[in-house]
Amino acid sequence: MTSNTTAPQYPTLQQTIEEIVATGFVGVHLRVDDEQGTWVGSAGRSMLGESAPPPINGRVRIGSNTKTFVATVVLALVAEGKITLDAPAVDYLPRFELDPRVTVRMLLQHTSGIFNFTGEVYEDATIAPGVVAWGGKDWVDNRFRTHQADELVRLALAKPARFEPGADWSYANTNYVLAKLLIEAVTGRSLAEEMARLVLGPLGLRDTVVPETSTEIGGPHAHAYYRYDDAGVEKTVDVTAQNPSWISSGGDMISTSKDLHTFFSALLRGTLLPAPLLAEMLTPEAKVGYGLGVFVQQTGTGTVITHNGGHGGHAALMYSTPDGTKTMTAALNYIDDADLSMSSTFQAATQRLLDEVFGAATA
Repeated sequence: MTSNTTAPQYPTLQQTIEEIVATGFVGVHLRVDDEQGTWVGSAGRSMLGESAPPPINGRVRIGSNTKTFVATVVLALVAEGKITLDAPAVDYLPRFELDPRVTVRMLLQHTSGIFNFTGEVYEDATIAPGVVAWGGKDWVDNRFRTHQADELVRLALAKPARFEPGADWSYANTNYVLAKLLIEAVTGRSLAEEMARLVLGPLGLRDTVVPETSTEIGGPHAHAYYRYDDAGVEKTVDVTAQNPSWISSGGDMISTSKDLHTFFSALLRGTLLPAPLLAEMLTPEAKVGYGLGVFVQQTGTGTVITHNGGHGGHAALMYSTPDGTKTMTAALNYIDDADLSMSSTFQAATQRLLDEVFGAATA
């Protein structure tokens, strides 16, 4: 275990993350920043079979926190006059047969109805498999394969839409692959280049990466694991190295708890976007409270802005007060599997940390 703090108002956090590790995680690294200082701590292990805890501020695959970064780039391009939020997305991406009622805003808010290329779970609990293998032995065996973003979109568009554009809300990674392609179409540059120009460079985020097809994380990091069945034999493998093009801009980025804090705090303080566009980002739809690339969530002591993400044995948390003055960011490493058996444990751990840092909900 390890901790370092200039924020004495969190005397029990180290014990909390150690107890969270005991529920089934390999390791947890947590960071809390507020106006009184910074608390950082790690518990558990960086690698199976080793005793060292996850590195303080180690890199992690941040999963769907990527969406907040991508939405920020889209909105920055709106500010530059290159994109119109309520324009049909097909105007920017005529090579796809997109429903002309689907707007850029609907992509960012998950109200497009477009099929999720990693699979759909319907209200009656039926499942429509994804168009790429993202679990089980197939994923393990093919985790270094390169998937083209256009390929993912075309496969998703070949599936029936989940609902009429704007009629409902449903989380779909396809929306954010389209957002990436839209960014590239209007700028003539890659998402990585525009991310560097509009977000990473201005904030000095040296440990935040758009990996494209690169398989390595780089820098200090905890290891990610995946458990799967191979002809009746249960196997656990290290999947830290992988080609993240299978998820693309739905969740491919790499960062650290410190960079996530810097990014989220700056975003919410108004450093990256004009006030009217930041207000649009933080305006939630009615069903689940999703804005444009962020969730707007109510706690017992007020509103928090958040996005979390995880896949393949890595996960990241990102929470903040609406003004950016208090943030909680975290990196977790664990043993994932096709059944997502850690999901309820992950949710319980997240809620416990949220309650402790931002205040437990009152009855």
